[in-house]
Amino acid sequence: MKSRLVEVLLVEDDEAEADLTRETLEDQKISVKLNTVEDGMEAMAYLLQEGAYADAVRPDVILLDLNMPKKDGREVLKELKNDENLKHIPVLVLTNSASDKDILTAYKLGANCYLKKPIGLDEFANLLKSIDKFWFNLVKLPSLKTQINLSSTMLK
Repeated sequence: MKSRLVEVLLVEDDEAEADLTRETLEDQKISVKLNTVEDGMEAMAYLLQEGAYADAVRPDVILLDLNMPKKDGREVLKELKNDENLKHIPVLVLTNSASDKDILTAYKLGANCYLKKPIGLDEFANLLKSIDKFWFNLVKLPSLKTQINLSSTMLK
């Protein structure tokens, strides 16, 4: 059982899909703190706590779309996994693409899993319930305090 809300960053350029994700999480009573950004540039600013995101809380898990404007999910994944302070954050690619090339590329860049967005609402709700059960309840994620301590130790 969760002892705290899981901080989730949703990187999704389609406002309707972001709203659907938020509403489905609420309808399924999946307790997370969901923060949303619309593109890869915003995602990196959020993760690096730059500009408008200077006070952003580091996410425990990232739900990342691949196909976005400005900076796509592949670029975000590559930057994220090459950053010593961010690479430990699990990234769940959640996208419409079922391309073998996209799947292989995502895993080569360090994705922790690759999920194809289902078409139906019931299937989408079931997918989010599965994510909740596994990633937000079974998987052990480091606490924010541990992340901060580790990051400051690595800088020395």
